[in-house]
Amino acid sequence: MATASISPPDPSKRVEADDPAILETTVEELMPLYRQMLAIRRMEEAAAKAYSTGKIGGFLHLIIGQEAVCVGAIAAIAQQDYVVATYREHGHAYAKGVAARPILAELYGKKTGLVKGLGGSMHLFDKNTNFLGGYGIVGGHVPIAAGAAFASKYRNDGRVTLCFFGEGASTIGGFAEGLALAALWKLPVVLICENNQYSMGTPTYRSLAVEDVSLRALAHGMARDRFDGDDVIKVKRRVAEAVERARTTGEPTLVEVVTYRFRGHSMSDPGLYRTKDEVEEWKRRDPLNRSRAHLLELGVTEEAIVELEDAVKFAEDSEPADEYFKYVVKE
Repeated sequence: MATASISPPDPSKRVEADDPAILETTVEELMPLYRQMLAIRRMEEAAAKAYSTGKIGGFLHLIIGQEAVCVGAIAAIAQQDYVVATYREHGHAYAKGVAARPILAELYGKKTGLVKGLGGSMHLFDKNTNFLGGYGIVGGHVPIAAGAAFASKYRNDGRVTLCFFGEGASTIGGFAEGLALAALWKLPVVLICENNQYSMGTPTYRSLAVEDVSLRALAHGMARDRFDGDDVIKVKRRVAEAVERARTTGEPTLVEVVTYRFRGHSMSDPGLYRTKDEVEEWKRRDPLNRSRAHLLELGVTEEAIVELEDAVKFAEDSEPADEYFKYVVKE
C-alpha cells in the first residue's frame, strides 16, 4: 500500500523511471510548449513584483515551478474542450489561450481585465477559450467540472473537460462528490491532481494517510494514472491517454501529477515550513530548465527570453474597475 511518508518531499525520489519513448519529441512540438511555460513564469514573476509594490491587492497564488503540468495537460486537448481550475489558475488560463494582457489587468483590478476587474486573481473566466474559471472554494469546483462534462454528454458534443485541483482538495467533500458523479454517470472528464506536496502549508505526510491520491479512483472503478510533472512532454503524453479515453468511451480518469511549487502558498506565505535547501534541491528539477536543455540537445540555439513588459504596462495604464453594484440584482 502507498502510505504516507514521515519526512519532507525528497527531490531524488521519483514516482517512476522515465520512459525514453514517451519523452521523445521534436523542436516543432517542444518549442511552443517551452515558450508557453516561460511566458507563464515571466507573467507570474511580474505579478509578484506588482503585488510587492502594492499595485495588486487581495490574494495572489503563483504557479512558479508547476508550469509543466498545466501547459502539458492543456496541450493534450482541443480548443473546444473545457478547463476548470483552482485559484492558482493564471497559467491555466494562459495555456488555454487567454492573453497575458487581460490576465494581468484583471489581477490589477482594471476595467480591461478578463472579467472587468471584478474577479481578481482567483476568479479568472473566459467563455471565448472555454476556460470555465478559477474557483476559490477548495474542492468545490470538482462538481462544477462534472456538471460541464455532463452537459457535454447530454449534448453529445464530443467535448472533454479537464479539472485541476491540489492534493489538499482530495480530502474535501466536493472532490468526493464530483468523483462519484463522474464515475457513476461515466462522464468525459479528466480529473488532474496537481500534487505540490504541501497543500496550503501542510506536508503530505501530515495530511494524507495514503499519499497516492490516484488510488481514490479504484473505489469507483475509474481509470487512474500517477507520474512526475517535471517534463512537459511526459505530461502531455500521459494526459492525452486520459483525454482519448474520455473522448472515445466517455469514461473519466483520475490523474495525479507530482510537482512542487517554488514559492509559498500565496504571496503572504513566507514558506517557513520548508528549508531553503529543500527548495533549492527541487529547483534542480525545474521543468523550464529541463525543456531548455532538451531543446539544446535537439540543436536549437539559445532563444531570446519572452518578455511581458507590454502586458504589465497595459495593466498599469488601464482604468480601474467599475463599481460592482450594477452587476447585483435588486429585488
